[in-house]
Amino acid sequence: MTDALTDGSPVDTLPVDTLTTGDGLVRPEISLPVRGGAYERANAEALERLGQVSAATACAKLHGLGIRHSFVEGPRPLRPGYRVVGSALTLQFMPQREDLAAGDEQEYVERHTALWHVLEAVQPGDVLVVQAYGSRFSGCVGDILARYFQRKGGAGMVVDGRIRDSGKIADLGLPVWSTGVTPHYASQSELFPWAYDVPVAVGGVLCMPGDLVVADDDGPVIVPRAMADQVVASAQDHEEWEVFSRRRLDEGARLSDYYPLTPDTRGEFEAWRSAQGSAR
Repeated sequence: MTDALTDGSPVDTLPVDTLTTGDGLVRPEISLPVRGGAYERANAEALERLGQVSAATACAKLHGLGIRHSFVEGPRPLRPGYRVVGSALTLQFMPQREDLAAGDEQEYVERHTALWHVLEAVQPGDVLVVQAYGSRFSGCVGDILARYFQRKGGAGMVVDGRIRDSGKIADLGLPVWSTGVTPHYASQSELFPWAYDVPVAVGGVLCMPGDLVVADDDGPVIVPRAMADQVVASAQDHEEWEVFSRRRLDEGARLSDYYPLTPDTRGEFEAWRSAQGSAR
């Protein structure tokens, strides 16, 4: 059975009744993978603006704007110093069930699943965000898939689960955050690549397709796409007054007066910022 991606290229789908299952199981009449509806990616200008904002600042500013849960708890960078800002391309793993997605030779079955389909949907600047329940056993992505993702312009990955071939992936220089490593392939244990372009839950955070991802050494943060401009504007002000506060603290000022700014020192900062602008 074949389907077509948005670019018109055919990709095999996997009728569930082609899977090897135990005798006596009744198979529902569905086909995998599941694909969500169309969504809009952030444009390059929005990504560039957000590129100046750290994960910590984005998280703090979202909290101030009313988004209490934006930090993806668990995934850590494969190597220190990684940083990425991109548009979320989502992949959802689900628990295996013998009448739907389970059986032998799954490594070969996987080429018909959401894991292969989502890679054909990659556009430049995408960050693959993977829901895998923090699984310690499912190697959601390996070297070959990571290489293909990178070749298509993928910017990075945030995996709420494990990866395999970690050394080879590290050598690619592709920024990846995961909860650890494993020798298992994606569906070798308890999960199966089920859907893509759908909402996913990662590290206790909801990520919608097209949301923005900011990730660095502090971890990944999910920025709702419609709030990106607010985050950038608030972050720019924050970073500017931190520059001012550092200068004043280095000059011997009291911490409680300059971090955070008080109403009085805020006025001092505004005067300083105005003077800096005039000097330019």
